[in-house]
Amino acid sequence: MPKFLRVGVHQSNVSGYTSKAWCIRRVGSTVFLKWGAVDVHGAGDERKVYWTVPPRVKTIRCGTAQRAQDYARAAIARRRSHRYEPLAGPIAIRRRSAERSTELKQALATILIVDIVRSTEKAAKLGDARWTKVMGHYYAAVRKELKASRGKEVVTTGDGVLATFRAPAAGISCATTIQKAVRTLGLEIRIGLHAGEYTVSGGEMVGLAFHIGTRVAAKARAGEVLVSSAVRDLMSQSQIRFRDHGVHQLKGVPERWRLYRVED
Repeated sequence: MPKFLRVGVHQSNVSGYTSKAWCIRRVGSTVFLKWGAVDVHGAGDERKVYWTVPPRVKTIRCGTAQRAQDYARAAIARRRSHRYEPLAGPIAIRRRSAERSTELKQALATILIVDIVRSTEKAAKLGDARWTKVMGHYYAAVRKELKASRGKEVVTTGDGVLATFRAPAAGISCATTIQKAVRTLGLEIRIGLHAGEYTVSGGEMVGLAFHIGTRVAAKARAGEVLVSSAVRDLMSQSQIRFRDHGVHQLKGVPERWRLYRVED
């Protein structure tokens, strides 16, 4: 079964990051797909890759063996053009004790989502080699500001970053400094922030708050930092200036949310 690891920036010799893996297998006229988030530990020959949660699976019945073969080839070609690298070793499911897996902990945080605008268009224009170098500088800049603001990186999604902060002011400050830091790279980014509760289960973070934060970021235009009303309400005594961005229906999220634009 061919396997691929999405690296976004070439991280073959880096340990301790979250990415995405994708696998394909063809049996006769049927194609089996498997994909999901993974944790990468170690580097080089010692690298080990673990599914963070059970992977998603899909079965595609193509009718003929030739169609299945063509489908598999095209799917593999698409992954290679989307910054996936071939993965030779196995992808394991991390075993956790029953006690740890059932342990639930509620937490409150400000969630920050950074996303590159028109990244596919930019990558096609620059070419793989230059784009990989730009992405390396991009991730380095984002992580530098996260560290300075005491933010915690949760996951990378190819060209996006999701992080959490204990205080909304720290998240907003980090967002504005990230905007300034990446301008010299010729990248346009949008950032969204939301404050809410999430659940820590077996070391993993889950909750609607992450989905709301992602939808807030999707409403932002290039160069904008948008926050939800949950963040704005926590900042009533702050010197940070906001402009009302209206009430929005966030895709897949209950109710409508008022958003605010962070003013420079």
